[in-house]
Amino acid sequence: MRTLLPLAALLCCLPLAAPAGPVDINTADAPTLARELSGVGAVRADAIIAYRKQHGPFRSIDELGLVRGIGRKVIEDNRANLRVTTPKAAAAAPRAAAPHPAR
Repeated sequence: MRTLLPLAALLCCLPLAAPAGPVDINTADAPTLARELSGVGAVRADAIIAYRKQHGPFRSIDELGLVRGIGRKVIEDNRANLRVTTPKAAAAAPRAAAPHPAR
Protein backbone atom coordinates (compact mmCIF):
# COMPACT_ATOMS: atom_id res chain seq x y z
CA MET A 1 0.00 0.00 0.00
CA ARG A 2 2.87 2.38 0.79
CA THR A 3 4.24 1.86 -2.71
CA LEU A 4 0.96 2.77 -4.36
CA LEU A 5 0.50 6.06 -2.53
CA PRO A 6 3.49 7.88 -4.13
CA LEU A 7 2.55 6.44 -7.52
CA ALA A 8 -1.02 7.70 -7.14
CA ALA A 9 0.26 11.14 -6.13
CA LEU A 10 2.52 11.24 -9.17
CA LEU A 11 -0.31 10.27 -11.51
CA CYS A 12 -2.49 13.06 -10.13
CA CYS A 13 0.15 15.59 -11.14
CA LEU A 14 0.20 14.49 -14.77
CA PRO A 15 -2.19 16.17 -17.21
CA LEU A 16 -5.06 14.02 -18.35
CA ALA A 17 -4.74 15.12 -21.95
CA ALA A 18 -1.85 16.60 -23.83
CA PRO A 19 -2.51 20.09 -25.15
CA ALA A 20 -3.46 20.18 -28.79
CA GLY A 21 -0.84 21.34 -31.23
CA PRO A 22 -1.43 23.90 -33.95
CA VAL A 23 -3.87 22.74 -36.61
CA ASP A 24 -3.23 23.79 -40.21
CA ILE A 25 -6.66 24.20 -41.81
CA ASN A 26 -5.12 23.74 -45.27
CA THR A 27 -3.60 20.34 -44.57
CA ALA A 28 -5.51 18.75 -41.66
CA ASP A 29 -7.92 15.94 -42.40
CA ALA A 30 -11.49 15.84 -41.07
CA PRO A 31 -10.76 13.59 -38.05
CA THR A 32 -7.93 15.89 -36.97
CA LEU A 33 -10.09 19.00 -37.30
CA ALA A 34 -12.90 17.37 -35.30
CA ARG A 35 -10.54 16.13 -32.59
CA GLU A 36 -8.37 19.22 -32.16
CA LEU A 37 -10.79 22.12 -32.60
CA SER A 38 -13.30 23.17 -29.98
CA GLY A 39 -16.85 23.32 -31.33
CA VAL A 40 -15.97 21.37 -34.48
CA GLY A 41 -17.40 17.89 -34.84
CA ALA A 42 -17.53 15.53 -37.77
CA VAL A 43 -20.13 17.52 -39.72
CA ARG A 44 -18.28 20.86 -39.42
CA ALA A 45 -14.94 19.18 -40.14
CA ASP A 46 -16.39 17.68 -43.33
CA ALA A 47 -17.73 21.11 -44.30
CA ILE A 48 -14.24 22.63 -43.88
CA ILE A 49 -12.73 19.93 -46.11
CA ALA A 50 -15.49 20.36 -48.73
CA TYR A 51 -15.00 24.14 -48.76
CA ARG A 52 -11.24 23.72 -49.14
CA LYS A 53 -11.69 21.28 -52.05
CA GLN A 54 -14.14 23.59 -53.83
CA HIS A 55 -12.41 26.94 -53.22
CA GLY A 56 -8.77 26.02 -52.75
CA PRO A 57 -6.58 26.65 -49.72
CA PHE A 58 -7.57 29.13 -47.05
CA ARG A 59 -5.62 32.39 -47.21
CA SER A 60 -6.37 33.40 -43.62
CA ILE A 61 -7.91 32.04 -40.45
CA ASP A 62 -10.80 34.48 -40.80
CA GLU A 63 -11.72 32.94 -44.17
CA LEU A 64 -12.79 29.89 -42.18
CA GLY A 65 -15.92 31.94 -41.37
CA LEU A 66 -17.07 31.43 -44.97
CA VAL A 67 -17.65 27.74 -44.23
CA ARG A 68 -21.26 26.96 -43.47
CA GLY A 69 -21.64 26.22 -39.76
CA ILE A 70 -18.40 27.91 -38.70
CA GLY A 71 -19.15 31.13 -36.88
CA ARG A 72 -17.07 33.86 -35.31
CA LYS A 73 -17.18 32.14 -31.89
CA VAL A 74 -15.67 28.91 -33.22
CA ILE A 75 -12.90 30.88 -34.92
CA GLU A 76 -12.13 32.97 -31.83
CA ASP A 77 -12.25 29.96 -29.50
CA ASN A 78 -9.66 28.22 -31.69
CA ARG A 79 -7.60 31.12 -33.08
CA ALA A 80 -4.52 30.35 -30.96
CA ASN A 81 -4.58 26.75 -32.20
CA LEU A 82 -5.14 27.49 -35.91
CA ARG A 83 -2.52 27.86 -38.62
CA VAL A 84 -2.76 28.57 -42.33
CA THR A 85 0.07 27.58 -44.60
CA THR A 86 0.19 29.53 -47.80
CA PRO A 87 1.23 27.79 -50.96
CA LYS A 88 4.63 28.91 -52.14
CA ALA A 89 4.55 31.38 -55.01
CA ALA A 90 6.38 28.94 -57.24
CA ALA A 91 3.88 26.19 -56.60
CA ALA A 92 0.94 28.54 -57.19
CA ALA A 93 2.34 30.00 -60.43
CA PRO A 94 1.36 28.27 -63.67
CA ARG A 95 4.06 25.98 -64.94
CA ALA A 96 5.65 26.67 -68.29
CA ALA A 97 5.22 23.96 -70.86
CA ALA A 98 8.24 21.75 -71.24
CA PRO A 99 9.98 22.16 -74.60
CA HIS A 100 9.39 19.39 -77.11
CA PRO A 101 12.44 17.27 -77.78
CA ALA A 102 14.05 17.76 -81.20
CA ARG A 103 13.38 14.94 -83.64
